[in-house]
Amino acid sequence: MNSKVGLAVSACIFAAISAQAADQPDDASLLDEVVISATRGSEAITRGLLGASVSIVDADDMQARQVRIVSDVLRDVPGIAVSRSGAVGGLTQVRIRGTEGNHALVLIDGVKASDPYYGEFDFGTLIADDVAKVEVLRGQQSALYGSDAIGGVISYTTLSGREAPGVSTRLEYGSFNTMDAAARFGGESGMLDYAVSGGVQDTDGYATARNGNRDVGARNIALSGRFVWTVSDALRIKSVLRLNNTRAENNDQDYDSPYATGTYGFVIDSDDYYKNRALVGMVRAELGAAGDRWQQGFSVQGVDAKRDGYSGGARASGDKGGRFKVTYDSTFHFGSDAVAQVLTLGADYEDESFQNTAPIGPYPGITAAQAEKHGIDNLGLVAQYNLTANERLGFGASLRADNNKRFDDAMTYRVQGSYLFDSGTRLRSATGSGIKNPSPTEIFGYNPATYVGNPDLKPEKSKGWEIGVDQQLLDGKVLLGATYFDSELENEIDTDCSGYPICTPFNHTTLSKQKGVELTAEARIAQWRVVAAYTDLNAKQDSVEEVRRPNTIASLNLGWRAASEVYGANLTLRYNGDMLDSNFTGRGASRVTLDSYTLVNLGLDWKFNDRTQVYGRIENLLDEDYEEVYTYATPGRAFYAGVRMKF
Repeated sequence: MNSKVGLAVSACIFAAISAQAADQPDDASLLDEVVISATRGSEAITRGLLGASVSIVDADDMQARQVRIVSDVLRDVPGIAVSRSGAVGGLTQVRIRGTEGNHALVLIDGVKASDPYYGEFDFGTLIADDVAKVEVLRGQQSALYGSDAIGGVISYTTLSGREAPGVSTRLEYGSFNTMDAAARFGGESGMLDYAVSGGVQDTDGYATARNGNRDVGARNIALSGRFVWTVSDALRIKSVLRLNNTRAENNDQDYDSPYATGTYGFVIDSDDYYKNRALVGMVRAELGAAGDRWQQGFSVQGVDAKRDGYSGGARASGDKGGRFKVTYDSTFHFGSDAVAQVLTLGADYEDESFQNTAPIGPYPGITAAQAEKHGIDNLGLVAQYNLTANERLGFGASLRADNNKRFDDAMTYRVQGSYLFDSGTRLRSATGSGIKNPSPTEIFGYNPATYVGNPDLKPEKSKGWEIGVDQQLLDGKVLLGATYFDSELENEIDTDCSGYPICTPFNHTTLSKQKGVELTAEARIAQWRVVAAYTDLNAKQDSVEEVRRPNTIASLNLGWRAASEVYGANLTLRYNGDMLDSNFTGRGASRVTLDSYTLVNLGLDWKFNDRTQVYGRIENLLDEDYEEVYTYATPGRAFYAGVRMKF
């Protein structure tokens, strides 16, 4: 299926449903949606006043699409490419606008969630909560968040007790002997807003080796709590705690056979698996003064991550990572109702620690020196200024200075603006810079026999700009958008395996460039919800195309709900164009082309009564045969059914 078909289908749908929209009651404009991740302080900003490109997948979208793995819904966001190595629980990387997987800053309920040891977040360990939403802020955001936010920010937020009160449960069963269950309890009691939830997904999986027969399964467990204590009109205390626990099987690649065999470098059946535990938490106090014109926020947050890999029944690898972060923000509101201005001054101190805990000894063990614990401290100072005028003009600028214990000091910036005309046309533009410090594995390595670190690595640095136009139709219930972006990255970190079997990272001396076009269409009309996205990407390192970044990505989500709200349906189409991937087989070119593919999902639901809803979905309806990562097989057609209850 050509990606342009998705856009044509969406255009026809818009034409059909627009004809019945005139008599529908007014709803809030799509540009009125609130974005939390785009500001440093406690206040938020609406999409219509933000110059940056942002996409929001709200809780209704998540439930209608029956999202169980958070990375799956990110495939519907323009500019994003997702690659999963094998089955559920396999390493899942998300690349924004052609950048690397570790160039996306991931926030979970406001907490920086990346694993300090690996320097990025593995989406293979994140299952979806019963009610949650996702924000994706594209473009360089290091001026707000520091290292990691080169491609953008992905913010995953569970709903508060006030937003989704009551008790709810979900139980689901489907293909590959997959069981999914979730429960949630939320509400308000006096000064306390509370929400406690838990979820588990257990699957036998499927064979991920091309010619293998070993089913690769996984068990993911998530527990979370979110509390807000309103001490007084001026003081609020928030707390967040989340535990993710994963045990997932994975297959190995055949590096023991000689080149002449037909399996060398391919994924083959093995008995490998890993265990991952990640605990993230935050406590934040917010104090308002001078009629809330002066707001202060102080937070302490942290991450405690641990991962162990097993092979042949014994622990073969392991690592620990920790992050302690203290943040202070002081926000001043001034101006008038017509011209509002906000100035935020902030500081954060971050201490990351990491340790290789693999067995010490001969291959595949590590040396005593490699088992030492390391740490890096960073102090960041931030200034952000926002101006909005008459709900039409939005302007923002931010500047950040980072003082790092190991790397050179860095200065990053961001400037953005937008203007909404009477015609419903909105022009917007943004420019900024980003930085990504080398990860501990890149600096110190993790196995002397296979991967040796490079302590002389330099941070990666990026700068870029974008320009876009949005058009509102039907009182803001339809929103069309187009964006052109252009970025370049210097000091890109890559891996040199010319001394095979030993590989080591290095900084490229040439530039990596990413540019492209994003087209979007959204509509909320009567019983219909439509979201379409198209991305044309050109990502190259020194004029050579980068791997796992398809030139064309497109998606269409068509949701319908009866006026009675008893019945609902959602159709999802996802197109992934041809893309390059690395070839480790030793035969042919060092890179291979993975064919394009189209995935179709269909979901249906029916409210049996006010408390009970039954639902079902078919994933990969057309039984497409495809690969996201070279030689890793993917699942065929799958069926799931479940029941959701509210009390």
